[in-house]
Amino acid sequence: MCIYKRMFESENKTLTREGVAQFLEIYETKRLPNSPGFSEFIIGPLMDALSESSLYGRSPGQLIGACPPLGMKLQKFLSTYLTLLPEEERSSFLLKFIQKMTSRHWCAVPILFLSMALACIPSCKALGTEGLHALRDVLQCTMITHQILLRGAAQCFLLQTAMHLTDVEKVSLPEISSFLMSLRPEESLSRGTILWMELCDWLYTHDRCFRKSINRHAEHQERSSLSVYVHTLVEDYLKAPASKRENCFMPDWFEAKLVATMILLAADVEEMKNKQSKKSNTERVELKSFLHPLLDVLLKLGTNAYIPTLKTDKSLQLLLKLLQTCLLKQSSPLDESILEFVLRRLTTSELNTVSDLDRCNLYLALLSELVNLCSNAGWKKGPSIWNFISSLINASIQNLQETGNEQEPKLGEQIQKVVSMASLTVVCEIIDQKPELQLKSLHVVETLKDFISSVQLNQVLKKPSYIEEKNSLFEESTSSQGWGKIVASYVHDQWVCLHFILNKYHKFIPLSNDETLELSLLAVQRPIRTLQSALEALTLLPSDQVLPVFRCMKVLVPKLLGSSESLCIDAFDLAWKVISSLSNTQLIFWSNLKAFVQFVFDTEVLAVAASSKGQAYSKIKEIILKLVEMSTARTGVFNAVLSYCCQSWLFPTSDDTGALENPFSNAGNYSELITEACVFGMVFRRDQRLIQDVHAFVENLGDECAANVVTESTNRDDHYVRVCAVKFLCWLDGSNTLHKMFMEDLVIKLLDKDELVSKSRTRYYVNSLQHRIKNRLWQTLLVIFPKLDQNFLTGTLDKIFQAGFGNNQASIKYLIEWIIILILHRYPQCLENFWNCFCYGEEKLKTSICTFLSVLSHFDIILENTSEKKPILKKALLVVLQWCFNHNFSVRLYALVALKKIWGMCKALCVEEFEALTPVIESSLHQVENMHGAGNARKNWQRIQDHFFFATFHPLKDYSLETIFYTLPRLSELVEDEWIPLCKFTRYTDISLPAAFHWLHSRTELLNLKPSDWSQQDMGSDLVETDNQTEWTDVQKKIIPWKNSSPDLDLELVFQDRAAKLGKSNSRLIVVASLIDKPTNLGGLCRTSEIFGASALVVGSLHYINDKQFQHLSVSAEQWLPLVEVKPSQLVNYLQQKKTEGYTIIGVEQTAKSSDLTEYCFPEKSLLLLGNEHEGIPANLIQHLDVCVEIPQQGIIRSLNVHVSGALLIWEYTRQQLIRQKQLK
Repeated sequence: MCIYKRMFESENKTLTREGVAQFLEIYETKRLPNSPGFSEFIIGPLMDALSESSLYGRSPGQLIGACPPLGMKLQKFLSTYLTLLPEEERSSFLLKFIQKMTSRHWCAVPILFLSMALACIPSCKALGTEGLHALRDVLQCTMITHQILLRGAAQCFLLQTAMHLTDVEKVSLPEISSFLMSLRPEESLSRGTILWMELCDWLYTHDRCFRKSINRHAEHQERSSLSVYVHTLVEDYLKAPASKRENCFMPDWFEAKLVATMILLAADVEEMKNKQSKKSNTERVELKSFLHPLLDVLLKLGTNAYIPTLKTDKSLQLLLKLLQTCLLKQSSPLDESILEFVLRRLTTSELNTVSDLDRCNLYLALLSELVNLCSNAGWKKGPSIWNFISSLINASIQNLQETGNEQEPKLGEQIQKVVSMASLTVVCEIIDQKPELQLKSLHVVETLKDFISSVQLNQVLKKPSYIEEKNSLFEESTSSQGWGKIVASYVHDQWVCLHFILNKYHKFIPLSNDETLELSLLAVQRPIRTLQSALEALTLLPSDQVLPVFRCMKVLVPKLLGSSESLCIDAFDLAWKVISSLSNTQLIFWSNLKAFVQFVFDTEVLAVAASSKGQAYSKIKEIILKLVEMSTARTGVFNAVLSYCCQSWLFPTSDDTGALENPFSNAGNYSELITEACVFGMVFRRDQRLIQDVHAFVENLGDECAANVVTESTNRDDHYVRVCAVKFLCWLDGSNTLHKMFMEDLVIKLLDKDELVSKSRTRYYVNSLQHRIKNRLWQTLLVIFPKLDQNFLTGTLDKIFQAGFGNNQASIKYLIEWIIILILHRYPQCLENFWNCFCYGEEKLKTSICTFLSVLSHFDIILENTSEKKPILKKALLVVLQWCFNHNFSVRLYALVALKKIWGMCKALCVEEFEALTPVIESSLHQVENMHGAGNARKNWQRIQDHFFFATFHPLKDYSLETIFYTLPRLSELVEDEWIPLCKFTRYTDISLPAAFHWLHSRTELLNLKPSDWSQQDMGSDLVETDNQTEWTDVQKKIIPWKNSSPDLDLELVFQDRAAKLGKSNSRLIVVASLIDKPTNLGGLCRTSEIFGASALVVGSLHYINDKQFQHLSVSAEQWLPLVEVKPSQLVNYLQQKKTEGYTIIGVEQTAKSSDLTEYCFPEKSLLLLGNEHEGIPANLIQHLDVCVEIPQQGIIRSLNVHVSGALLIWEYTRQQLIRQKQLK
């Protein structure tokens, strides 16, 4: 155990992984110790080690989507250990194990695999009330991660754990329902999933086994305990005492969610029970039986005005939750009662306090659901809905038009205006989304349009006086909604209504304010004024309320770009600032980005800007580059832009086209968008790659994991950018002039980009960014090739040949060779240009001749379309023979493979002209086929013949998306980040493939090959074979000069390993100095951090270490301290990542709530953020800090040098840790 403990605590992650893996394999002996010390070791050191995310990576050669080895071993170990553990000890061990999962900040990946291991334990009665509470606490731990899919999967496994391990006789149904409320229905427990059915089956199986409730009605003794519990739950829920103050706050939604969930579970269990007993009761009848108390309240809403407000709130909350979840398809007489109640509440002065705004939102959400319900019922309630809408519109407009005391407005009047505007907003959305209701034909709708058009935009409601209303003053001070939020909501609703008008009359909007318009709608008549108001709204509204403004700008900007270019450019700039400010939010960013893209990249906007080639055209191209840059930090941004553009260019709707004849012309004007998409993709850090692998594993579980069913598919995978671009290219038609011009332009740009990348770095590492970009662009060229005509290909052939002369990695060589073969097969007349490639000097050919010899190994494919083969074969023989005697062994191998192929073709044609060469050629081939000895020469000859490119690959039959993007990269030993499986082309449904496109699948023979079948792995210098001749892997694969390493190896691990060998112990302190830009300060901090053993120093750029001033101060400390580059723009994401790893983010800054350094106790895992020399820590980073620490000062000057401040805090952290270590000893 001591040895394992030392391995677990080692700073070398490889050693830790090996130790954990070996320890977990003890289960195979079936003789696990039963001692308490062994259990404590599992819950202590082992679980501490298991909290490290990097241990859960896939093993080399394991397929994407497979369960990592550690995850599988953990499942087997835990199941075996629990099985062998005495029954009386299982409960205490499992309880401690689960409680350990709540005792620290766990990352998403360890929580997921520990939860999965718990779910795989064979069913047993091990957990009671305390265990269920511990599982609920673990569920709360999963909520801190922003990885929604992993969070949902962990919730699924934890629910399965509860069902497998809970002793139902020790827990009650209220405790079960409380546990279920910790699960999010939008992430895991959703009705209709396999998990939901498993839960229903579990409740049904143990229906009479749960711990009995104290309060139990005698008349319900014959019913199942779940049925009794739910009936009692509904009754108790609706027993709301009359409040002393009618205008009380809205009740919390938690109880309504709980009751709704349990009602639906009970209804499904009853339905299951009836099916088992072969009764004909339907789910609707069973559901109704639980709802009698609720129905009684709802039936009285329209007639009884004395029902307590709290009771109506709770009943409507429960109804809304049921409507949102239950998917009912029938309306009822309740609809009219509820509509009468809602109309009364919304249109009279009953809603007059700040807290009533929450009720307003409840009523309007309920209204939308009731309209949907009536829609499903076939609009049998149509007239009542029409009357309701008419009354609501008239009353709302009347309320908004009333003018009270403008100097001293009353709270109730202002609140009623907010309610009325919100009501009109919902009405506009219903009219827009439900055309089958035919509301547009109502006369009152015309009144609504006139009123909205005349509303003064961005009108701010004056804050009312609270002097006379003490109760309201109390509410305002305690409510979560300040007056600013209320006003913002009011302005937001104005713009929602305005969008309804603009969208309906967008075809009538004039191109300037000077044009006359038949319509009398002011907002439509004065588009410039309306757009100016939109810009004002963007400055007034908080970022989470600007969505309707963006939607209005989408209608206005296309009309005004030609006449008011500067105003539209201001709109672009201001909108981009809003999007940039939202880039670190999760919930509202994507909807706003979508609206931003729709108005900036509107087909008419793009066309008008391109026609003038003015400032707007340059601005849009600038925005494209900014979006691409943003997408490197925020995955999915480019996906949204590209998907919208490709769809609007290929399949324009009537709204997209407008006056534009052919929207595809935009593709040519903004071709850099597609060019960047074709080569898009980042080199991921190890932690990012791990998250992607775990995502793939969860997705691979399919419907068995409910998280895959209920979480929204976002298409934010970086691969989807290239998938979208490829699908776009597949739709292009070479006979279409616009398509043809676009493709030719794209090919030229891609070839130029390849040349630029090659010149920037003549030698580049395998899997480096340069390698990946070149590989991606050649893959794209392969997709476009069949659509190009002979004239264009002939003109670009020399560029393709020149690319073949480059010093390329293996995967790129194969792609270039493949394209050359296809071109020569299609146009054999280009062979003369090809022969010229062999005429260059040896200096130019020494790195590329193998590429052109490989092309000749497929000479039978090239000559398929040629009638006169003999002259060409003779030329090929003469070219190849001269290379068969080259001094380079690898070149000779390639030449002999080509010779064997060409000579076989000659013999098949019985060419008499070659009889003089027969002895020489036959002798050469016989000699190489029958080499003696055990050296590498014979082995390599066999290997090259078995090489997939020569033995299995067929340039024509294997032409498919799967070969280009998955099979070939895999066989070329490209990193798995570059493998795009065919399923991603089918999953990405925004753009489908053309029906006539048949080149999808690789042939089975090629798909089943493994890299090891033809390429020997690099074994390093320890396993050199007896013969010193070049290995086969050196022929088309560059040698990496250091053993078992890769160019993107984490610098941090290298330095930590070096420090470990020197006997240095690294602390858990990370010093972040990305905001500091003076080399002297950075050099001093580097020296201080190294001396006191910080685990890493984070800087804004690694270029600083080459600065002489830095080196003068650091005195070589950078060689012994891990340096990590995080640009200031990336700090927010970096801090969030470190928070999920359990680090406390500490800022060195003077704030109102900062802690004194002499009183602050540093956690072990501390991250120290230092501010800029002049500006300190920016406001946008302050909110991400856990604590601010300031140094107590006595002098007049109120600031220290940033290096000195950092040194003081680093020393104080070190001092405290030293004291703790001494105390532990």
